[in-house]
Amino acid sequence: MSSSFTTWSGLHSSSDYVRLLGVALSFDLSFDRHVCIVSVSSFYWLRQLQRSWRSPDTESAATLVHSFVASRVDYCNALLVGASKVTINKLQRVLNAAAPVVSDTHKFDRGLSLLLHTDLHWLDVMFPSESCIKLGVMAFNCLHGQAPPYLVELCQPVADVASRQHLRSATLQLLVVPRYRLSTYDRRAFSVAGPSVWNSLPESLREPVIDGNNFSRSLKTFLFTAY
Repeated sequence: MSSSFTTWSGLHSSSDYVRLLGVALSFDLSFDRHVCIVSVSSFYWLRQLQRSWRSPDTESAATLVHSFVASRVDYCNALLVGASKVTINKLQRVLNAAAPVVSDTHKFDRGLSLLLHTDLHWLDVMFPSESCIKLGVMAFNCLHGQAPPYLVELCQPVADVASRQHLRSATLQLLVVPRYRLSTYDRRAFSVAGPSVWNSLPESLREPVIDGNNFSRSLKTFLFTAY
């Protein structure tokens, strides 16, 4: 929906998206444009790596793919929670194409899922995913006073709500998930997505005595068990 408009300084062109910290934001918050940009860029670098490295050793290939491809897919991917499956699958195809480059296997070789999860230790873009780790860690930091105040106030323990203190959920270290009206927008806000991910974790991970490093490791291990 690009158009032009005139101001005192001349003719200007408008755009249907803006870039903020490297993320392309469109008016509908679908992140489809952002995913398309990341996908095109990642496939470009994959082609360049395949042309330049005919038979690199596994460690070098893994380093290059992570630097040029996987890091782009991971960047700000917590924003993609609740995005459409069509949008998410575009990034999943990037990881599926990158895995054979790292392992020196062919596109249609069997065991791609095993390669991604067991050998490369990559999580899928769709749940369970790296975005779940980021949201889980953010919720953990909020509960331990290690996050900005504007995020901390979005993670309210059920035990702190007077009307819910008599409920069993108050003893399970759960967070309040606010009601929302629009599934396309509201449920993707951190105030909903963060507590939702936290509440989906096993009780052992929600214990207040666990430290940050152990939480991150245990969270990733838990997500891998879902495959």
